[in-house]
Amino acid sequence: MNRLYDTIGLSYADLRRPDQRIARQVETALGDAETVLNVGAGTGSYEPSGRRITAVDPSARMIGQRSASDATVIQASAENLPFDDNSFDAAMAVLTIHHWSDKERGVAEIRRVTRGKIVFLTYDPSFRGLWLAEYFPALVSLDEDQMPTMTDFARWLGPVSVSPVPVPHDCTDGFLAGYWRRPAAYLDERVRAAMSCFWAMGDVSEGLAKLANDLESGGWDRRHGRFAGLEALDCGYRLVESR
Repeated sequence: MNRLYDTIGLSYADLRRPDQRIARQVETALGDAETVLNVGAGTGSYEPSGRRITAVDPSARMIGQRSASDATVIQASAENLPFDDNSFDAAMAVLTIHHWSDKERGVAEIRRVTRGKIVFLTYDPSFRGLWLAEYFPALVSLDEDQMPTMTDFARWLGPVSVSPVPVPHDCTDGFLAGYWRRPAAYLDERVRAAMSCFWAMGDVSEGLAKLANDLESGGWDRRHGRFAGLEALDCGYRLVESR
């Protein structure tokens, strides 16, 4: 996975810019924590300002694309955090846990080094309804294989609260569902290159051809035209907070 993100990281910072509406949900969940650990921090998306941030990521390529900030940045993995017990007021992990080699161990490590709230922005693999699966059905099995369930989080962390994170129609963060109302974007190879799932699926030419044909023929609009009037959509993303 480190090698994968060394490749994705080539244009990641340009295409995966944090959406401020989503950022507000993450920051609110962190409460009044002064010291925050960001695990799987990548280029630093969603790190709140005005707090002491320690960012951890295994990929040197991703770390190299971070903007200048006051954060302490360390190259390390979630499964082996180089910190003492109870080092941080809170911890966050944004769209990253599905890439960890040992998810349960990674969560246990975060719990070990965190005194208070732990916040995950993740995807619920039981969610159905994202239209992309019509064109790339492998997404469903991919999510089921790599995404922890909400029950997993409760098992690892104890009581948790789970909240939907609606995706704005003009989302600035180019994660998988970020273009749900802009379907032509998925035909852009550069856009897909910043989405790890497309790397994992391999050859997606059949789905791309079907999408291109439906966009040209009007088939996509006939089936999904109702999205045109929506400002935001529940696409399965969830904010999981330890209590």
